[in-house]
Amino acid sequence: MADAEIDQAGDAAGLAALIARAAGQTNGQTKGLPPVERWNPPFCGDIDMEIRADGTWFYMGTPIGRQPLVRLFSTVLRKDEDGKTYLVTPVEKLGIRIADAPFIAVEMNVTDHDGAPVLTFRTNVGDVVEAGPDHSLRFIVHGENRELKPYLHVRGRLEALVSRAVMYDLVALGETVEIDGTAMFAVRSGGVTFAIMSAQELEALSE
Repeated sequence: MADAEIDQAGDAAGLAALIARAAGQTNGQTKGLPPVERWNPPFCGDIDMEIRADGTWFYMGTPIGRQPLVRLFSTVLRKDEDGKTYLVTPVEKLGIRIADAPFIAVEMNVTDHDGAPVLTFRTNVGDVVEAGPDHSLRFIVHGENRELKPYLHVRGRLEALVSRAVMYDLVALGETVEIDGTAMFAVRSGGVTFAIMSAQELEALSE
């Protein structure tokens, strides 16, 4: 995309053009998502688009209120080895800003499969993901307030931050298990045990 085209992205027409180009690449792909990991377009610059920590998408400082547009953009997101996140089509790669994770896990369902729990999450952009061998859960303790933040792998290098409400439901499923000789507080899903923290850390946080 030429510099002039990037400049045009500063108005509503430019945004519509970006959407149209992305939509053009997804037409006819009603099953599954666009194969963004296989595309290798040139980097065409950054655009003023940001996904904030609460999952709200902003363009030129204004929230994108139409959920179908957010969903469309989310299908062509890719995080590369440089740690940056891009909107990607076969012909262009545009940098955007991510405050935390690109998605938020806003719902969790617990089912039973052959006597083992399966945790299925829905994101704010409509992805449905089962935690397990292909979609891991990781947990960090963040900040001075020691806030627990769970993340779910969605696709590629993209993750969803588990919302606070869902996080409480997730932690309620935790149990103490032994992992590599250490007592760990963990949750299970899809035959995989995901460590949240050591039982000692949990005890310290509870004090």
